[in-house]
Formats: sequence, structure tokens, C-alpha cells
Amino acid sequence: MCAADAVVGASFGAITVGLGLPAWLPMLLSVVVFAGAAQFLFVGLVAAGGSPIAAVAAGLLVNARHVPFGFAVGDVLGTGWLRRVVGSHLMVDETVAFTLAQHEPARRRRAYWLCGTGLFLSWNAGVVLGTYGGQAIGDTDALGLDAAFPAVLLALLLPSLGTPPTRRAALAGVLIALAATPFLPAGLPVLLALAGVAAAGAGRTGDRAGARDPR
Repeated sequence: MCAADAVVGASFGAITVGLGLPAWLPMLLSVVVFAGAAQFLFVGLVAAGGSPIAAVAAGLLVNARHVPFGFAVGDVLGTGWLRRVVGSHLMVDETVAFTLAQHEPARRRRAYWLCGTGLFLSWNAGVVLGTYGGQAIGDTDALGLDAAFPAVLLALLLPSLGTPPTRRAALAGVLIALAATPFLPAGLPVLLALAGVAAAGAGRTGDRAGARDPR
């Protein structure tokens, strides 16, 4: 899992510099953000001419799924504020899944910290290698890395499309983005699509709650 994480991180570094962005950006994002989907989305929107503010907002919407993650593994992080801050930063999909697969509290704690630390180190090592490798190559488009960007985003998205509701939400987001693209500046159609998907999800949750409580 760490090796696969490093490979994706290397592609992120190479793609970012290939899009003409500074070499420090992918490395800073990987340390401060440490969220692959949000990082790819941020870089793609900025490289397309979108506002950095819109790119940050889009990344926050993508990472909103970490809120229920926090409730699921909150007991693993401990009570000290430093452990909670560091542990929250290491919270990614793979870490949470690996932790929840363990049944004993002690094993859950070890799984979380070992997996989170390993993924953080491997991701950042991959990003550094990819960044400097992309600089050495120069024309990354010659290797097809321009096509790798949407391919990686799609690969990150596919595992979350396992149920009909998520597929419908994704389709709604695509349609919103396509409809808004001719009329809005770069970056805003994606942000609008994410907001629409989030609103649809909240509506479905409210409908289910209303069905359970007839009052």
C-alpha cells in the first residue's frame, strides 16, 4: 500500500511541474494538506487558470468526508491535543479503512499510527522524486503525463462510486460542471458541482431522517 502511495505521489509531483507550476508547490501541498484527491484537484484548477481561493474551497468540499472519519476513529487518537492534531493530519481513506478492520483497541491504535505514518512518508518521498524527475525530464507531455492527470483523478474517484446514490451524485456533479463551464471562470464550475453534490447528499440524509421520524 505504501509503495502504491509513493507511485501516485510521484505522478502528482511530475504532473504538477509539467503543468508549469513551481516545484515547491507539490511538496508544500503534500506536507500541509496530505490528501491526494484534494491536491490533484487544487493543482488542476490553478493550472487551468482558476482562482486559488476556489481551488481551496473545492479541496475542502472534497475532504468533507473526513468529518465522519473523525467520529469513526476518534477513540484511536487519544486525548492529548498534540496527538489529536497529528493524528487528524494522518487521517486518509486507507488509514481509516485499515484501522476499522481491526477489532481490538490496541491493534486499532497500532494500525492507525503505523499506517498513517507509513503513508505520509511514502507519499511525500514519492512527491519529491516525481517533482525533481519531472524537472529533469522537462517536457512531461512527451511522456503522456498530461493525460495522466485526468486518469489519476478518475482512479481516485472510482472506488467511491460503488452504490447507485453515489453514482447519481457524481453524474449530477458532472452535468452541473458541464452546464456551468461556458459561463463561469475556470475553477468555479467544479466548485459549483461539488456544492451541488453536497447539497443533494444532505437532502437525501434529511429525507431518510424524515422517513424515520414521522413527526
